[in-house]
Amino acid sequence: MEKMKMLVVDDEERFLSTTKKLLAKKGYDAVTAASGAEALEKIRVQNIHVVILDVKMPGMDGNATLKEIKRQYPLTEVIMLTGHATMESAIDGLKSGAIDYLMKPADIDEIIQKAEEAFEKRQGLEEKIRVAKMRKLMKSPSEIIQET
Repeated sequence: MEKMKMLVVDDEERFLSTTKKLLAKKGYDAVTAASGAEALEKIRVQNIHVVILDVKMPGMDGNATLKEIKRQYPLTEVIMLTGHATMESAIDGLKSGAIDYLMKPADIDEIIQKAEEAFEKRQGLEEKIRVAKMRKLMKSPSEIIQET
């Protein structure tokens, strides 16, 4: 079974380093990015399953980053991370394809729980895609009978 790989995106370096250490301590593989552009580059070169994405960042904000992630990598699940002042942005994120959102400061166990749920959803979608591809490759019983 594939192990979940997370990407934590936030412009606060201290939050990134602390969260990465806590996730590693609990056995999770996480990488970090300090901007939306850096996040997109890391997703491009690594197989990222779940992104924990801060809404409020300079430059490309969380919602713009989310839309680009969903456009380029539709199976990548995104959880928005927001402070009280940006609740409307989190709701916009849900409308744009985020699976969930967390309020800052987020507890590491809550981050893990939401990430696990998102990873399970992604695995379910990947399984449906595999089954559909197999069905397309395989002949139905009626097709086999018609050939004989």
